[in-house]
Amino acid sequence: MSPAGSPQRGGSPGRRALRRRAVEMLYEAAQRSLDPVTMLSGRVGSPEVDPIGDYTISLVEGVTTHRERIDELLSEHAQGWTLDRMPPVDLAVLRVGVYELLWAADVPDPVAIDEAVGLAKELSTDDSPRFVNGVLGRIGNIADRLRAVL
Repeated sequence: MSPAGSPQRGGSPGRRALRRRAVEMLYEAAQRSLDPVTMLSGRVGSPEVDPIGDYTISLVEGVTTHRERIDELLSEHAQGWTLDRMPPVDLAVLRVGVYELLWAADVPDPVAIDEAVGLAKELSTDDSPRFVNGVLGRIGNIADRLRAVL
């Protein structure tokens, strides 16, 4: 809860876990050359898998739906890096971050960036948080213009 007593928007610990799960699923699907939504639907409701939260489902579906545009933006703003050169975990984190920046209206831009940086700290290399922050910061600087043409 925020000091005013209202729930925090976008950055609650529950949402962090749901974001992390989405990143893990996107990473796994990429490693196994599977469609993330197909993999997700095979797991939703499965008794062998922990329940998958609605926000995780929304992120995986959203990233998959907008992946072509997300990857274009990442290629354009990841100075000196191609998508193929990026660590796969960083790429999954960045895709979720861009999706939240541009299509998740209930997540403020700074929260989307901070959450992605936090996931990079948890899941990837020591250099990853700075890289993720730089790429998403550049996209965040033009997010209003990008949203206007979506």
